[in-house]
Amino acid sequence: MKPMSSSKLVVYAALIGNILVALTKFVAAAMTGSSAMLSEGVHSLVDTINEFLLLYGLKRADKRPDATHPFGYGRELYFWSFIVALLVLALGAGVSFYEGITHIQHPEPIAYPNINYFVLAVSFVFEIASWWISLKTFRTTKGTLSYFQAFRQSKDPSVFVVLFEDTAALLGLLIAMSGVVAVQIFNMPKLDGVASIAISMVLIICSILLVRETKELLIGETAKPHVRESILRIAKNDPGISNVNGILTVQMGPRQVIAALSAEFHDDLTTTQIEQCVSRIEAGVKLADLNVVTLFVKPQSAEAWQHRISPLAAQQDDAPI
Repeated sequence: MKPMSSSKLVVYAALIGNILVALTKFVAAAMTGSSAMLSEGVHSLVDTINEFLLLYGLKRADKRPDATHPFGYGRELYFWSFIVALLVLALGAGVSFYEGITHIQHPEPIAYPNINYFVLAVSFVFEIASWWISLKTFRTTKGTLSYFQAFRQSKDPSVFVVLFEDTAALLGLLIAMSGVVAVQIFNMPKLDGVASIAISMVLIICSILLVRETKELLIGETAKPHVRESILRIAKNDPGISNVNGILTVQMGPRQVIAALSAEFHDDLTTTQIEQCVSRIEAGVKLADLNVVTLFVKPQSAEAWQHRISPLAAQQDDAPI
């Protein structure tokens, strides 16, 4: 299965699960008056909206390059993922916190708590199914990296956004369950409001992490290290290249990379031979399946390269062969 297809499968699974969960939570909240259950319902509704936005972003990112966007629309997905991260904070966490404060100030007993238990159990089944699909997809791409390292290096936000949302949803369900149980054991309706505030804290942490990572993707991150190293290796092995100075890369989408290579050609090469050399490098990069959609090769001396790039760019992109 292609990565983009896997991404859509993850989002569709989360969308179906969140629609079913949101409906059951809102019905239960209306019947029982539970603040934590209402917060969970809002959380699932926000997640449902988020999945639609991610699917829209995936569709827009697939558009072919045109005259106004010659490098394609890959960053559409990064933009909509950033909006999703903000919605988790503004709607999910905000409404949950408001409901929690309101319920603490004006506590009301939970009616029919058994309904809450049933709905939470059913919701947990739906959420764990969606979470497992997104986790399996994420694990296939992380390799030997830790989960946090893979999250920071991932270029496909549609997968890790859903994984974060589902993880937050599972934690929220456990907190909501704990709130209902605590209300019954201690006969303190305020604890239901405390559970809502705790749910909002989980969503705030989730949102901050997502905003940080999706913002980095949106403003332009470098490609993964193996992409840069592979391009440098291909160029260095070409007989027409005397020295490879370095490379600059920008991730334009999950499967869209733009690269600019600085290299020195042998002095005795003709213009035609230099063109053939560039063609060989482009063919090698394409054969390596590095998701490079555009490769610029600039004949340049090492001194000119070092003069034009910043020390930080040199440190990041002059990867060892």
